[in-house]
Amino acid sequence: MIYCVEDDASIRELIIYTLKLSGFEALGFEEGDAMFEELDRQIPDLILLDIMLPGRDGLQILSELKQDPRFADIPVIMATARTSEYDRVIGLDSGADDYLSKPFGMMEMISRVKAVLRRGRKANTIEQITFSDVVIDKQRRTVEVAGEPVELTLKEFELLLTLAENKGIVFSRQQLLEKVWGSDYLGESRTIDVHVGTLRSKLGAYGSYISTIRGIGYCLKEEEDGE
Repeated sequence: MIYCVEDDASIRELIIYTLKLSGFEALGFEEGDAMFEELDRQIPDLILLDIMLPGRDGLQILSELKQDPRFADIPVIMATARTSEYDRVIGLDSGADDYLSKPFGMMEMISRVKAVLRRGRKANTIEQITFSDVVIDKQRRTVEVAGEPVELTLKEFELLLTLAENKGIVFSRQQLLEKVWGSDYLGESRTIDVHVGTLRSKLGAYGSYISTIRGIGYCLKEEEDGE
């Protein structure tokens, strides 16, 4: 899925048409707020983002994307009618993966889209972590259990990811707090117990893979724990 944020309806429709013709799924948005609403429902493989937009401009939207851990890894191609080298440098320095200068040809756009997606696949060779029938997609930040999506909060996802990336390693509650909430978090270790409880509940039968190590903390075992 590719998202295109472009306020010019004729350009946006042409981009979406060309992307679909080239075999991609695509959705278009006139401004950033509409795209962020859709991001809460589905994470795209790439975003085509115009700089000159009503309200927040493309550089502001790019900054918001890169500051949000849910969206920071989404590749972004910036597009603008501006010819200033300064704008291109700011966009790339802010985390954009490539740049299209308007007017650009549709063949050039498709070529750049494919190139950025190829680079992204190489950079994320380990996109998924699995245990039993649980699949954690690091890039999309999604979790499936026996093929069915499971909705996790941001901290639940980070906690599960930390445990799954370190199968068999025992973490104390304090270590998990520092890894997931940050070293400056002032909350109690009880926070970990509460989140582990909700994780186990959401994972259903697979929740028992998260094992309690009494007096220490938690770990994720390779084999289901009978607890």
